[in-house]
Amino acid sequence: MRRFALLAAPALALLALPGAAFAHPKLVSASPAANTAVAKPTKLTLTFSENLVGPLSGIELVMTGMPGMANHAPMPIKGFKSEAKGKVLTVTLPRALPAGTYSLKWHAVAGDQHRIEGQYAFTVR
Repeated sequence: MRRFALLAAPALALLALPGAAFAHPKLVSASPAANTAVAKPTKLTLTFSENLVGPLSGIELVMTGMPGMANHAPMPIKGFKSEAKGKVLTVTLPRALPAGTYSLKWHAVAGDQHRIEGQYAFTVR
């Protein structure tokens, strides 16, 4: 019986921890949202389910298509600034995005230190 108590104690301790300790950040909303067409944005915002670790969270933005150019090669967008405050990751662009299609890949790290990634596409008209 004593051996059982020694083995069960760690398992019970894990069950007593709050569920948030095992959670990962999830993308709750974004602007522009996935699969939408928007006017030329100068700022992108991604809102997550948990507070982010700023230096470890960010995006990659690639223009994947341009109107009138069927064979447009993917073009990474550079020069933007990312800032994470609380649950919101804000990306400030140096100028409005030109018309075209874009792929946004995000990565987020919250208090559990696990990197979670995702991606979506949107169009600028």
